[in-house]
Amino acid sequence: MDQKFIDVMQHEGAATIVTINAQPAHVVDTWNSYVKVTEDKLYIPAAGMTSIEADFKTDNHVIVSVGSKAVEGTQGPGAGFHVHGTGSFLPAGSEFDEMKAKFPWITRVLVIAIDQIEQRI
Repeated sequence: MDQKFIDVMQHEGAATIVTINAQPAHVVDTWNSYVKVTEDKLYIPAAGMTSIEADFKTDNHVIVSVGSKAVEGTQGPGAGFHVHGTGSFLPAGSEFDEMKAKFPWITRVLVIAIDQIEQRI
């Protein structure tokens, strides 16, 4: 995993989740600070996200767009990434319990298995 991506995720910014093949595509926003990053997954607390969840019934491919102007990018201040992957919702289990302790308002956790991370800016 790219260190610059980790740096971006350690700064506050919007994280945008898009169901790329839905007609129409659905878009949900959260915050970088809410996202738990592991070597191959993103864990995102979810309370709503019903449109994203409904889209997963036919196609669970997503793009997550993240960025921070506090990290140097390819053209100067500001770095941004697209994370391509597949998503599912976790309604229980140890990862859910860990996220629920931090975010008591969640009803489940969006888990994104990372296929590719590409720097865009």
